[in-house]
Amino acid sequence: MNAAARNPAFLERAAAIIPTLDEAGSIGAVVKDLLAAGIAETIVADGASRDGTAEIARAAGARVVTLTEPGYGRACATGAAAASEVRDILVFLDGDGADRADLVARLVEPIAAGTHDFVIASRTQGEREPGSMSAHQVAAGRLAGLLMGALYGVRYSDMCAFRAIRRASLAGLGMREMGYGWNIEMQMLAARRHLRILEVPLAYRRRAAGKSKVAGSLAGTLRAGTRILLTCARIMTSPAPWQAGPQSR
Repeated sequence: MNAAARNPAFLERAAAIIPTLDEAGSIGAVVKDLLAAGIAETIVADGASRDGTAEIARAAGARVVTLTEPGYGRACATGAAAASEVRDILVFLDGDGADRADLVARLVEPIAAGTHDFVIASRTQGEREPGSMSAHQVAAGRLAGLLMGALYGVRYSDMCAFRAIRRASLAGLGMREMGYGWNIEMQMLAARRHLRILEVPLAYRRRAAGKSKVAGSLAGTLRAGTRILLTCARIMTSPAPWQAGPQSR
């Protein structure tokens, strides 16, 4: 049986966006897993890596766009803008090999079926490889979930980077964050905008190679944590630019 026969046809509607910075040890396998799963288009938004990440990604079958300015959120937004217009579902994941790219269909299917607008993987509810998440990462996800539950009635269990969203829904959120607050901003705005949201428990691994830019150092953790807190504060104190609609979950 060939790959086309094995893979669900709805994955042809999806483009995957991978923000990268020096992920040469893992990016090739991530791209190959996405393509083998049936994702129609894979875009690596590279922040001027110096270890050959872009070349490896391109050789594995990805389209590479190079950022002119740094920023995790900027990479995600640039990759989304570069996706072909025919792809109405956008998938985001990290390039370190921790997200299970081979399970991407579980995130895309509810959107393709028309039942949901935003689907996010939950590492805390899925099977985690030992050492894949620190205690403070787990706690931060739960705390953010409690906050958003109190504010918007949507209680997430995680802030996992592995997620899928309807392209039109993303455009309607009015995302502004260009740094590490990108993920929490998307979750908060999706809840505030009353998108149809679903969390899916997915297995999670330790990163395949290299060192995390966030959890790999105290400075990285503090930098990302500060940005996330500032993003939360901005959204919590800003007026909603839309009329509330019915929530479906």
